[in-house]
Amino acid sequence: MMEVKITHLDQVKFSIQSRSHTILCDQPAENGGEDSGLTPPELLLASLGSCAAFYAVQYLKTRNLAETGVEVTVTAEKLKQPARVGNFACMFCAPSLSRKNKRRVSCAPCITA
Repeated sequence: MMEVKITHLDQVKFSIQSRSHTILCDQPAENGGEDSGLTPPELLLASLGSCAAFYAVQYLKTRNLAETGVEVTVTAEKLKQPARVGNFACMFCAPSLSRKNKRRVSCAPCITA
Protein backbone atom coordinates (compact mmCIF):
# COMPACT_ATOMS: atom_id res chain seq x y z
CA MET A 1 0.00 0.00 0.00
CA MET A 2 1.15 3.54 -0.73
CA GLU A 3 0.31 6.51 1.44
CA VAL A 4 0.70 10.25 0.96
CA LYS A 5 -0.16 12.77 3.68
CA ILE A 6 -1.10 16.35 2.82
CA THR A 7 -0.95 19.02 5.53
CA HIS A 8 -2.23 22.58 5.20
CA LEU A 9 0.59 24.98 6.07
CA ASP A 10 -0.68 28.48 5.33
CA GLN A 11 -3.01 30.30 2.93
CA VAL A 12 -2.92 28.03 -0.16
CA LYS A 13 0.32 26.19 0.71
CA PHE A 14 0.41 22.47 1.53
CA SER A 15 3.10 20.02 2.56
CA ILE A 16 2.97 16.63 0.85
CA GLN A 17 4.75 13.76 2.58
CA SER A 18 5.42 10.25 1.33
CA ARG A 19 7.85 7.92 3.05
CA SER A 20 10.79 10.21 3.96
CA HIS A 21 10.13 12.77 1.20
CA THR A 22 8.40 16.13 1.42
CA ILE A 23 7.36 18.50 -1.36
CA LEU A 24 5.46 21.77 -1.28
CA CYS A 25 2.33 22.61 -3.19
CA ASP A 26 1.45 26.30 -3.54
CA GLN A 27 -0.20 28.81 -5.84
CA PRO A 28 1.36 31.69 -7.77
CA ALA A 29 1.12 35.16 -6.20
CA GLU A 30 -1.81 36.09 -8.47
CA ASN A 31 -3.78 33.21 -6.87
CA GLY A 32 -2.95 34.18 -3.28
CA GLY A 33 0.16 32.05 -2.86
CA GLU A 34 3.90 32.57 -2.57
CA ASP A 35 4.82 30.42 -5.61
CA SER A 36 6.94 28.21 -3.35
CA GLY A 37 5.91 24.97 -5.04
CA LEU A 38 4.06 23.43 -7.95
CA THR A 39 0.30 23.90 -8.16
CA PRO A 40 -1.95 20.83 -7.78
CA PRO A 41 -2.51 20.54 -11.58
CA GLU A 42 1.26 20.84 -12.16
CA LEU A 43 1.83 18.06 -9.63
CA LEU A 44 -0.73 15.95 -11.50
CA LEU A 45 1.18 16.44 -14.77
CA ALA A 46 4.50 15.80 -13.01
CA SER A 47 3.15 12.55 -11.58
CA LEU A 48 1.78 11.40 -14.92
CA GLY A 49 4.98 12.34 -16.76
CA SER A 50 7.38 10.76 -14.28
CA CYS A 51 5.33 7.56 -14.29
CA ALA A 52 5.37 7.49 -18.10
CA ALA A 53 9.13 8.20 -18.16
CA PHE A 54 9.81 5.40 -15.66
CA TYR A 55 7.95 2.84 -17.77
CA ALA A 56 9.50 4.14 -21.00
CA VAL A 57 12.97 3.54 -19.52
CA GLN A 58 11.91 0.07 -18.33
CA TYR A 59 10.67 -0.71 -21.86
CA LEU A 60 14.02 0.33 -23.35
CA LYS A 61 16.01 -1.64 -20.74
CA THR A 62 14.10 -4.87 -21.38
CA ARG A 63 14.94 -4.54 -25.07
CA ASN A 64 18.62 -3.73 -24.41
CA LEU A 65 18.22 -0.23 -25.86
CA ALA A 66 19.92 2.83 -24.43
CA GLU A 67 17.67 4.64 -22.00
CA THR A 68 19.79 7.79 -21.78
CA GLY A 69 18.16 10.95 -23.00
CA VAL A 70 14.57 9.84 -22.42
CA GLU A 71 12.33 12.86 -21.99
CA VAL A 72 8.59 13.11 -21.46
CA THR A 73 6.63 16.34 -21.78
CA VAL A 74 3.05 16.38 -20.53
CA THR A 75 0.56 19.08 -21.45
CA ALA A 76 -3.04 19.66 -20.46
CA GLU A 77 -5.62 22.38 -20.89
CA LYS A 78 -7.46 24.24 -18.17
CA LEU A 79 -11.09 23.63 -19.07
CA LYS A 80 -14.12 25.50 -17.75
CA GLN A 81 -17.71 24.76 -16.80
CA PRO A 82 -16.95 22.80 -14.74
CA ALA A 83 -13.38 23.88 -13.97
CA ARG A 84 -11.02 20.97 -14.57
CA VAL A 85 -7.83 19.83 -16.27
CA GLY A 86 -8.31 17.87 -19.50
CA ASN A 87 -7.04 17.06 -22.97
CA PHE A 88 -3.81 15.52 -21.68
CA ALA A 89 -1.01 14.73 -24.11
CA CYS A 90 2.34 13.02 -23.50
CA MET A 91 5.29 13.56 -25.81
CA PHE A 92 8.01 10.90 -25.56
CA CYS A 93 11.55 11.48 -26.78
CA ALA A 94 13.87 8.48 -26.80
CA PRO A 95 17.06 8.98 -28.83
CA SER A 96 17.72 5.21 -28.97
CA LEU A 97 14.48 4.73 -30.93
CA SER A 98 15.30 7.33 -33.57
CA ARG A 99 16.48 6.42 -37.04
CA LYS A 100 20.21 5.78 -36.83
CA ASN A 101 20.16 7.58 -33.44
CA LYS A 102 20.34 10.95 -35.17
CA ARG A 103 17.05 12.50 -34.12
CA ARG A 104 14.40 12.14 -31.49
CA VAL A 105 11.15 10.29 -32.00
CA SER A 106 8.01 11.74 -30.46
CA CYS A 107 4.71 9.94 -30.02
CA ALA A 108 1.63 11.88 -28.97
CA PRO A 109 -0.94 11.90 -27.66
CA CYS A 110 -0.68 8.87 -25.42
CA ILE A 111 -3.53 9.92 -23.17
CA THR A 112 -6.66 11.87 -23.92
CA ALA A 113 -9.14 12.79 -21.25
